[in-house]
Amino acid sequence: MPRKNKRTPAPTRGRRQEFRRGKPRPCQVCTDDVVLDWKDTSALRKFTSDRGKIRGRRVSGLCPKHQREAAVAIKNAREMALLPYVSTR
Repeated sequence: MPRKNKRTPAPTRGRRQEFRRGKPRPCQVCTDDVVLDWKDTSALRKFTSDRGKIRGRRVSGLCPKHQREAAVAIKNAREMALLPYVSTR
């Protein structure tokens, strides 16, 4: 017995995202063989937003290992007052 309401399924989200994906960027730290250190604030500022938040892995382009290292280094630099916790306008 056929159903009375024959709705077409909504287009899947995965298909649209398939085409948007590009090549994965290589990790900046892996390619340059840089050591993330809490004393190197100029390098750590690349991985923080203008408000002082730690950028996500998708935004910063780091591999999981170096994202964890960067987060720890940023937190240590904040403790030593080299980086701000929050930046206000």
